[in-house]
Amino acid sequence: MNHTYPTPNRDAFARLDIPLPENIFAYSSVFVSEIALAQQREIIAAIEYVITLPSYQNYVLSYAPSTAKFVPKARGVFFGYDFHIDENGKSQLIEINTNAGGALLTALQFDIDAQSFVEMFQDEWRITRGSQPLRTIAIVDDTPEQQYLYAEFVLFKQLFEQHGIYVIICAPETLRYHSQQLWYENTPIDLVYNRLTDFSLLEPNQQALVAAYLANKVVITPHPRAHALYADKRNLTVLSNATILETLGVDEKTRHILINGIALTILVEAKNADCLWAGRKQLFFKPTKGYGSKAAYRGDKLTKRVFSEILQHDYVAQTFVPPSLQKVVINNQLETFKFDLRAYVYNGQIQFTCARLYQGQTTNFRTIGGGFAPIVTHF
Repeated sequence: MNHTYPTPNRDAFARLDIPLPENIFAYSSVFVSEIALAQQREIIAAIEYVITLPSYQNYVLSYAPSTAKFVPKARGVFFGYDFHIDENGKSQLIEINTNAGGALLTALQFDIDAQSFVEMFQDEWRITRGSQPLRTIAIVDDTPEQQYLYAEFVLFKQLFEQHGIYVIICAPETLRYHSQQLWYENTPIDLVYNRLTDFSLLEPNQQALVAAYLANKVVITPHPRAHALYADKRNLTVLSNATILETLGVDEKTRHILINGIALTILVEAKNADCLWAGRKQLFFKPTKGYGSKAAYRGDKLTKRVFSEILQHDYVAQTFVPPSLQKVVINNQLETFKFDLRAYVYNGQIQFTCARLYQGQTTNFRTIGGGFAPIVTHF
């Protein structure tokens, strides 16, 4: 089948005064069964339930950074649940992220209402500050103008300002904390939309940010506790382990959903190094605090040297679930692409699901014809 490039929604992007990122939108839609999507909804609901359990929280917070011990009222925006579909058509969760990017760009591209995103941030503010007006938002990332998704930051600024909220896009070191308030120059900051990839907020250039956060003088979303509860890769070793789940008091039905719906994940330790090396071709290795496929390795491509380096750092090994394949016409040639599925979630509810098409070992935005893609469901 010859799929056509999904033309960008020009009305949505017309006022964007910088170019869209290269390879951000795929040349194809992706076809996914409703059965697979229903299973994803079931897996997400099961995970969201387990994460509410005090026994689970105590378990994973035992290895979390100190900043995760602070309990904010904000829930955390734009959680991303990433799935592969196995050879039997079943969804397998491979990762959870707590600052998943691309949601606004994708929503505008595929004509998904972005009003719910504004309401989400307003909800984060309201459950923390009640009836106080939300006046200012800082979108914070390291060297934001150099980020691949900087265009999305600009779009968020435009969206929020349409609703009367003043927005600053800045790096964390430009913020100051004094007089019981977080400041950017002479502007007080009410809420920080956190796009940093230091999920613990412990880097030296984030001292003002974390001081205001721990003093409860600014709302940060997503925040360190959300990452500790959801997105630390070590958590998958809990959520995919039947014995640990039973010990934590998780009921049999929920255990069954998780064990069958999450790719089995184990800690990489010196004591199991020989076993892991022997079975490496069926494994995928990920840093426990990684993001965006950085420093992640397919076991069948692993060298002894890289494996020895993995053993010196905090990694998990996950049963490799090959991504699904999709044929795409590129320059009149039929090419094979891989894809994963990402569900954007807030407060346990799926906002929308999209696909990411790519070629290579891991999901990326370097492939011509790859990128975010809309989903077409079938039965």
